[in-house]
Amino acid sequence: MTVAYFDCFAGAGGDMIVASLISAGCSFEDLQKQLARLESHAGLSIQNVTRHGLSGLKFEVDAGDHHHPHRHLGDIIAMIDAAQLPPRAAQRAKAVFERLGAAEAKVHQCPIDHVHFHEVGAIDSIMDIVGACLAMEMLNIDRIICSPLPLGDGTVSSAHGIMPVPAPATAELLKGVPISQHNVKGEAVTPTAAAIFTTLAESFSSMPAMLVSAVGYGAGTREGDPLPGLLRVFLGDAQGGEGNADSLVELSANLDDTTGEIIADTLEKLLAGGCVDAWATPIVMKKSRPAWVLSALCAPADVSAAQEIIFRHTTTFGVRHRLCRRRKLLRRHVTVETPYGPLRVKVGSLDGKDITASPEFADCQRAAEAHHAAVRQVMAAAQKAFEDAK
Repeated sequence: MTVAYFDCFAGAGGDMIVASLISAGCSFEDLQKQLARLESHAGLSIQNVTRHGLSGLKFEVDAGDHHHPHRHLGDIIAMIDAAQLPPRAAQRAKAVFERLGAAEAKVHQCPIDHVHFHEVGAIDSIMDIVGACLAMEMLNIDRIICSPLPLGDGTVSSAHGIMPVPAPATAELLKGVPISQHNVKGEAVTPTAAAIFTTLAESFSSMPAMLVSAVGYGAGTREGDPLPGLLRVFLGDAQGGEGNADSLVELSANLDDTTGEIIADTLEKLLAGGCVDAWATPIVMKKSRPAWVLSALCAPADVSAAQEIIFRHTTTFGVRHRLCRRRKLLRRHVTVETPYGPLRVKVGSLDGKDITASPEFADCQRAAEAHHAAVRQVMAAAQKAFEDAK
């Protein structure tokens, strides 16, 4: 399992992400061939540059006379679908644009289908986003982890005029994401980079324990800043040491005037909305009132949506946030043959060794109903079949 850790010590742009991945080993010629499927007629080039004496690659897109600055989300999705890109790269790219479209729609108070992608709809930004997802696929990157993102300072020019840093869409994208303040004037993280990282990164934290196989440096256009204008990426195998670790946000709210039915309904909505887990704990509040703590775990990028569910569907006036680090077993599913048919077993491994296995309850429940058997009997059969197959 290959992990990419992006060290945004001086900020990040979409072109810097692509350049860093090329610097780390992605073939520029192969990337050009894949991007040509978008039929944008854009010219692509890379060059070696230095920032504060450090060498990095700069990725540039020449749109020529085929520049179309205003596109809707549907136009961009159609471009990606028509290109017949590798499935995971296409899925990642479309997810980035959908997240970006949702942020723009929120900022401009309009339906997502009505959003005009101005700068980000320009062909150079499309090349940056699709190019980043293609490069990740070519390098077989399974997990993406990012450092906290620096905000920068001052103002930036946009299609809507002069905007504060971070730009409104970038600020919307960064909700729930750990940020940092570095000595960077102007826009440290572009909307393109913010959309890529907040869509694809599983956590924003320090570098995990990993066996590093490559390091790449992608350069931006800025020069003269106190920090070298480079984005650094580390590629490697993170199965050892910390293993499969990520960062999550725990949300919680105390409820002393909400019914059990409402709490149950909210828990279902949180899980359906992408939360990793959601639960309720009985407590006693002020005036000795019996109450509940409603809690949910979610990725930093999903905080805003989960928080809205809690506010909309319960009576709370406040939701607490707590960033926490989680270590997970590496997980995979295997299918075993049993007298009740094929059943999936979830296997957890640590440092390359299987240490636990659990039959999937939903599979066992369906098989039990079909065979008029007890669920525990079906689960025992699945467990035995897994042990016998080892």
